[in-house]
Amino acid sequence: MRCFAGIGWSLTVCAGLCLAGSVGLEELELEHIVQGWGMPVANQTIVNKPLTMDGVVYERGLGSHAPGVIRLELDGSVQRFSAVVGVDDETDGKGSVSFRAYADGNRVFDSGVLKGGDAPREVELELDGVKRLVLLMLSGADGKDFDHADWARATFSYSGRRPRIVAAPEEQKVVLTPPAPESPRINGPSIYGVRPGRPFLYRIPCTGERPMEFSAEELPEGLSLDTESGIVRGTIIDPGHRTHTVRLVARNAHGRDRREFRIVVGDTLALTPPMGWNSWYIHYNRVSDVDMRAAAAAMIESGMADYGYQYVNIDDCWMKKQGDEPYRDKEGAALPNAKFPDMKGMVDYIHSLGLKAGLYTSPGPWTCARYVGAYQHEKAEVDRYVAWEFDFLKYDWCSYGRVAAGSGRDKYTKPYVLMGNLLKQAPRDVLLNLCQYGMGNVWEWGREVGGHCSRTTGDLGLHRGGALPGFYHIGLSNAAHHEYAGPGYWNDPDYILIGWVGAAHGMGEGKPTTLTGNEQYSYMSMWCLMAAPLIFSGDMTKLDPFTLNVLCNREVIDVDQDPLGRQARIVRHDDESLVMLKPMQDGSLALGLFNLAEM
Repeated sequence: MRCFAGIGWSLTVCAGLCLAGSVGLEELELEHIVQGWGMPVANQTIVNKPLTMDGVVYERGLGSHAPGVIRLELDGSVQRFSAVVGVDDETDGKGSVSFRAYADGNRVFDSGVLKGGDAPREVELELDGVKRLVLLMLSGADGKDFDHADWARATFSYSGRRPRIVAAPEEQKVVLTPPAPESPRINGPSIYGVRPGRPFLYRIPCTGERPMEFSAEELPEGLSLDTESGIVRGTIIDPGHRTHTVRLVARNAHGRDRREFRIVVGDTLALTPPMGWNSWYIHYNRVSDVDMRAAAAAMIESGMADYGYQYVNIDDCWMKKQGDEPYRDKEGAALPNAKFPDMKGMVDYIHSLGLKAGLYTSPGPWTCARYVGAYQHEKAEVDRYVAWEFDFLKYDWCSYGRVAAGSGRDKYTKPYVLMGNLLKQAPRDVLLNLCQYGMGNVWEWGREVGGHCSRTTGDLGLHRGGALPGFYHIGLSNAAHHEYAGPGYWNDPDYILIGWVGAAHGMGEGKPTTLTGNEQYSYMSMWCLMAAPLIFSGDMTKLDPFTLNVLCNREVIDVDQDPLGRQARIVRHDDESLVMLKPMQDGSLALGLFNLAEM
């Protein structure tokens, strides 16, 4: 088993130092409050209405939104905290919130779950000598919608320094991944699917000191191995549907490693979750040919490719923007914009490194960023993608909703059935990523329309966190669909957003992630337990040692790439803990233990 009515305030001052008085929560440093939606509001609700609970209007207090956390430094100077808490009446009976308080790590108040319309609870805390107080607003089991959490008449009585709301303490980022040995160690998946007669490209992921010599025993006819780079290319001549068991060998001055690698010739691709990089959350509409080539080079130079990362994918904004006509060539395929002067040359460069190339479009007339989509030109688009020799397509719903016909499931499946069939008939293997945010329960039908992975949620980059970072909320939603994932089809909870990433709101320039080191470990562990596609979307040119340590832990990646292909299920989940369990091919269990408590 692997374990991974209004009250004012009075004050006496002396030389600028607060000696005694009372202060309302709403008068403190609200900018440090973290919550699941909007910003905290003084003396009004989160939507700027009078604070009202069970028909009583309160003149003073704080309007907030669960889930959220308020961290306070008291310095032992606060004697008492009092408040009236509950869900505001403006929700018309919707929403559910539980309020908690922790004094120096000890739980001193728990309201239980309160719903809209319920009578509020009074809080009376004696805090003599307490150094730190944490106030939590937790969403109930019905999600965070309408969780308008009121802290009415919230008052601190103190002598000495008045309380302060503070930001979360910084955590030291500790590198936990052991360095790879100098001797060869072959990593990555142990199984790989390819359709008969389609081009084959695979770079053997292997750590160790270079130069290195590779060999392969029982390599299928039609494939050849470059013994220096470890890149396997060619086309399997045998058209039959069968499995070839290949023994890969890597040698250098420090030793050798040998690993069995099964090549399955048949109709099923993506026998393990795809691994790679996508441009969206760092480059947005700034993406260019130069960025893509730099990302591919960095995948090799950083060592990510030696752990199994292989796809280098352009997201939106490679084609012509609305208003920049002509949009299409004479065959009807979308024309690249000026930042992509040579798509074929760019793909050839990525392939020369033994990596694969992916791109993006929408079944609608326009993409999400208002660039030209594939609507009514799908065949021409696929023909052009194949001519450019792309290996991956992200197909994003975007504007298709404006032209979609029909109702129910047929409305959602139609564009993906069309694209899935075109790609199945194409003379090369192209993985299809259905990006439509979980509409119509896509996890139930994504495989049958030709998808190899499907987004089950909205954009992670747009999801605001609260008491927990946004990836937890997205991950927990994705985890609910574990029974639908398996070899050839994977639930996709969106990309890994660590390192340098840009703000999705406004498509901003990259900045270091605000996630703590422990949060980043939890993020990667959760994605691997869920057998999710491991697609990093940070800045490949600013990969620091800590980010690489999170992305390139062999043991954790092996959990994701386990050939049994089972997604972990949740076996325990409450406000303070999460336990996920994933069966492995060798009969073992991968167990994920997550501490969700603030303290």
